[in-house]
Amino acid sequence: MLKVGLVGVGGISGAHIPVWEEMENLELIAICDIRTERMEKYPQKRHYTDFDEMLEKEQFDIIDICLPTYLHADFAVKAMKKGINVITEKPISLKKEDVERVYSTAKKNNVKFMVAQVLRFWPEYVLLKEIYDTKKYGKLLSGSMIRLGGMPKWSWDGWMSDEKRSGLVPFDLHIHDLDFMVYAFGMPKVTYQYRSKLPNQDYICLNYDFGDFSIHSEASWYAPDYPFKAEFRFQFEDAIVSNENGKMIIMKNDNTVIDLSQEAEGDTGNINLPKSNAYANEIHYFADCVEKDLPIEKMKPEELQCVLEILNSL
Repeated sequence: MLKVGLVGVGGISGAHIPVWEEMENLELIAICDIRTERMEKYPQKRHYTDFDEMLEKEQFDIIDICLPTYLHADFAVKAMKKGINVITEKPISLKKEDVERVYSTAKKNNVKFMVAQVLRFWPEYVLLKEIYDTKKYGKLLSGSMIRLGGMPKWSWDGWMSDEKRSGLVPFDLHIHDLDFMVYAFGMPKVTYQYRSKLPNQDYICLNYDFGDFSIHSEASWYAPDYPFKAEFRFQFEDAIVSNENGKMIIMKNDNTVIDLSQEAEGDTGNINLPKSNAYANEIHYFADCVEKDLPIEKMKPEELQCVLEILNSL
């Protein structure tokens, strides 16, 4: 049975912990956070406020890192040097040079490492990639991806509003869509970029050129409490594929409408706890790779490197 430890009992851990607890053939045995009150609702787990102490006293097969962005790489390296497989929340780091540092550590210590880029496992996005790969509706002509919301004011120590620790909208929000683009369509060129950044808000708008098609993308933390939305619309030769207003719809050129909202029933795009299995899918995938000693094929370091290079240029 695989033994799992989790560090960082913040908001996103609420999507990870239930998945670990319901899985067979493994056990979440310990959690770690500097805030003892965050761990009180998990009395059946062993609690630690010091990561080094937890690594010293426990024997783990997997560590799940749900810490703030700026801590991901250092904590991943520390765990992997002890021979522990690591899955970390996105992004891998704010620094592109950390990609090589983390992956070389994984290789040297013969362990597996994965960044939890959840859109790669999100049902609507999985379906979009399948449509693109199979050319079911012909070639892709254009696309639009948006991810909009209000400035997060709830993070521990205000770290999300601190550019040096979170990277703001590019690294915390837009990275979801950009990572999916690189994963699904390849490495693009930025042909247009605009950013409006103030102390209480951050907005970016970009056009990505993939050679045969381009994708327009927007992401924001607005000053008001703007309702969160994450949507896409892609134009193929024979149909429009959209995930807008809570519905996954394919509108063919003959005006036939296929509503996949029920079939693709899943995460709604809300940043609160997911209603479906996207987070479970990524965790199951990683645990399966660890248990069966399979390569992490859905996440390649060159893709992560490309994403960080683009984000660092904004």
